[in-house]
Amino acid sequence: MRRSTAFLAALIPICLLAWGPQARAGGGRVALTFDDLPALSLFNDQPYVNYLNEMLLRGLKRRRLPATGFVNESKLDQIDRAQQIANLEKWLDAGMTLGNHTFSHESPDQLGGAGYIQDIARGEPVTRGLLEKRGRSLGWFRHPYLETGVPEAVKKEIDDWLAAHGYRIAPVTIDADDWEFAEPYDDAIARHDEARRLRIKRQYLEYTERTVGWYQAASTALFGRQIAFVMLLHATRLNADCIDDLADILKRRKLKGVTLDEAMKDPAYRTRDPYVGHDGIDWMERWSNELHKDLPWDSWQDPPRQIVEEYDRTNNDRH
Repeated sequence: MRRSTAFLAALIPICLLAWGPQARAGGGRVALTFDDLPALSLFNDQPYVNYLNEMLLRGLKRRRLPATGFVNESKLDQIDRAQQIANLEKWLDAGMTLGNHTFSHESPDQLGGAGYIQDIARGEPVTRGLLEKRGRSLGWFRHPYLETGVPEAVKKEIDDWLAAHGYRIAPVTIDADDWEFAEPYDDAIARHDEARRLRIKRQYLEYTERTVGWYQAASTALFGRQIAFVMLLHATRLNADCIDDLADILKRRKLKGVTLDEAMKDPAYRTRDPYVGHDGIDWMERWSNELHKDLPWDSWQDPPRQIVEEYDRTNNDRH
């Protein structure tokens, strides 16, 4: 998430962030979702991908955090197909679930309605088969880049196809731009730069805690309460190495991990989403437009400029 108005936040001390009593009141819930399975990584290195999946799942189980992983099946053939599929099986064996994130991680803005629908359909066979083998069904879909289709007719075409094929769209109500930290982190590991690796990890965790607090304040602004959040993360080495720290952040923010199915029972997710536009905005901003209520943009902060510059040097692709 990046907002053109957010530069103002650089003028506001961290202590003024909206983490006050309203944001902390009561016990909240959050569903963790991880995009770009089997992994988002700078390296097409199977042992590296296997390791980050193993450590991520081990941490999620240790901290009793349910999660949904969204799969790009194009990634299965980028390294060793059998081992990539085995990583997906590990998610299911660990008690997690899987969803469809399209085959190629392309935008509907690039593919058009028909091409995007074809990419969704192409992205499901392996994932669906793994779920059905365990007596489960494939029902969740996450839009790459949170881009949901333009113009309105294309969005409707996509929405209608998803509904007709038994899919529910997984929204995002917490987004801490973890992908922007993840690739510089991979790069630091590759360069054996331990000081840089630790610095990126520290910056990521500090930014994530601030951002979770911001979304809690946003929830209060829109609904007068803490909704059950859906947090966007990615299957990365950074998150694998930080999973205990992330769990501690959620605990400090009084957020208990729940399944995506459970979080989506919150009435907030029945709020209309009429947004049509090229920007892949999260659902808090969509609902802000629909409800005609302001979000606390004066306390929003973008990722640190140092991280943005490192990401741009490392990889100019979007995730």
